[in-house]
Amino acid sequence: MSTIPLANAVVASSVQETKQSREEPMGEATVADVDEAARPPPSKSDNLFMQIAVHPDGAITRPVVPAIPASDAGSGAAVFSRDVSLDTSLGTYIRLYVPNPVPLSTKLPVILYFHGGGFVVFSADTAFYHASCEAMAAAVPAIVASLDYRLAPENRLPAAYDDAVAAVTWLRDVAPQDPWIAAHGDLARCFIMGSSSGGNMAFYAGVRTKGIDLSPAAVCGLLLHQPYLGGVERTPSEERSEDDFMVPLEANDKLWSLALPLGADRDHEFSNPAKAVAQEAVVGLPRCLVSGSDGDPLIDRQRGFATWLRDSGVEVVAKTDGSGFHAAELFVPEKAEEMFALVREFVSADNDA
Repeated sequence: MSTIPLANAVVASSVQETKQSREEPMGEATVADVDEAARPPPSKSDNLFMQIAVHPDGAITRPVVPAIPASDAGSGAAVFSRDVSLDTSLGTYIRLYVPNPVPLSTKLPVILYFHGGGFVVFSADTAFYHASCEAMAAAVPAIVASLDYRLAPENRLPAAYDDAVAAVTWLRDVAPQDPWIAAHGDLARCFIMGSSSGGNMAFYAGVRTKGIDLSPAAVCGLLLHQPYLGGVERTPSEERSEDDFMVPLEANDKLWSLALPLGADRDHEFSNPAKAVAQEAVVGLPRCLVSGSDGDPLIDRQRGFATWLRDSGVEVVAKTDGSGFHAAELFVPEKAEEMFALVREFVSADNDA
């Protein structure tokens, strides 16, 4: 299916500024949006994170990117999607994806997915994350449940972690009655996955729920793709990232300043768990996949994080020697296929065991 090229086009779309401190619903991306946007990845000056404006009163203006509504189950699409409420009081929801047709010979694993954006921007319906989840549901195949969580700075960490935990317990409390999951999902094979800041969230969701009885659901693994991590002391890969077109150093620092609790620095446990979290806290985590790319400014931290997890007694599958840039799977079809293959292998290994 051709959803990833759509995401490649969307990411380079012209950036507009909103007048509100939070993003408003933006509607469906049009063919004209995509055609106008079809060009190579943006330069640092076009970077979406660099477009976040912080105002003197602490409010922010976010860049606007196209959003995609859930699909119509009668549309004949290769993947169906629909939104289900998680917490109406908080405005959080989960977008479910199921491949069409659904394989009849077996039930599908359930992947609870957290999108990236530095905890500050994007949502489950952002065009390139929606497209990626569609493609992943078809490629693995799996039922994908993508969380739309609260963003900072209006809701600083740990708000996103609280929403992630709520999504994990949703697997126990609500998912068994969901018609798609009841008919096609195997809740005994749930996986928590996230990309970038979502990878950070997936780790903390695992830590915070590892002692909770989730039956009939069971979390069999964590997939931490290019997890967003930080620290006060710069790593070599961070020092080289001043002009990185995806995560330039200035934007990286801005995101952490907006996401972390007020007064916290980048050595806070939410940013630098390998330094600030006791190893005992991760004992008992399920098997973890940590993936990263050599062109990512965060790669040094991701490799160190994988080593720290392994030294803490966690079973780790480390795939941190690939080529590419941060979030390349959203914009380069070949990188998307590489990520889907990693996910498929990791999920299948659990089933084989």
